[in-house]
Amino acid sequence: MASVKVAVRVRPFNQREKDMNAKLIVQMDGKKTRLHTVKSSKEQNEGSREKYKDFTFDHSYWSYDSEDNHYASQEQVFSDLGLEVLDSAFEGYNACVFAYGQTGSGKTFTMMGSPESQGLIPRICRQLFSRVMAGKESGASYRTEVSYLEIYNERVKDLLSTDAGHSLRVREHPKLGPYVQDLSKHLVSDYDDIQECMHRGNLQRTTASTQMNDVSSRSHAIFTITFVQASYLRHNNMPSETVSKVHLELTLTSHWLLLAQLYQPWQNPVSLWKFDRQRLKRMYSYRTETPS
Repeated sequence: MASVKVAVRVRPFNQREKDMNAKLIVQMDGKKTRLHTVKSSKEQNEGSREKYKDFTFDHSYWSYDSEDNHYASQEQVFSDLGLEVLDSAFEGYNACVFAYGQTGSGKTFTMMGSPESQGLIPRICRQLFSRVMAGKESGASYRTEVSYLEIYNERVKDLLSTDAGHSLRVREHPKLGPYVQDLSKHLVSDYDDIQECMHRGNLQRTTASTQMNDVSSRSHAIFTITFVQASYLRHNNMPSETVSKVHLELTLTSHWLLLAQLYQPWQNPVSLWKFDRQRLKRMYSYRTETPS
């Protein structure tokens, strides 16, 4: 079974929440996240005991107040999560990082960030090519391709295609598993190439204004890096090639059903709100158990 780590992150209040005088009901201590129950007017008048529920994750990131000593920065999130993904890719494993949550929960900031505070995706891509340059000095060769797709209204769209309006089909290969038919792949040689592909794809994404966010993506997006390493085995000098994929994703709650088709050939309907950690492990079991 693939190894899955779960992290939760608390963002600051947005302007809408400030205008509503929203109350902070989340506390974090190490890996533990505590949610306090909001009391009704009757409970407040009766002076009832405060209720709360504790949850334990692999990481609990407190990013509510940047002035707080416990503030979790973009750098810390990358150090905890992104570096392990890169290590796995260079060892020949497939890996995946996805941000899941409702509109306005901070997925895009964590994954993409801003020019001043880059998120997981640009940091992973930068570090990948830094390692590639170091590997070339030792005689290895590398080939890197990227693809970028969107799932919106149960349709799959190639964000890097000249015909981005065309809906693609999800197929099942007898040996390689699920794949998206006719999804384009683009050769990249450095971080600038990846950045250009991301920018071009983001311009094609479906956005809309919502009650939670003025300009919000209304789709699920998957940016995939296919990474090929070629070298010679030390013990017999025979050529060796290792292929791995890194999937970097922003997930909306309404797209779980079609996403499940991409990663697991389930035949029965999947209840969105009944996803637990074990089901997530099964969904992402396409991550290889041994180097390819």
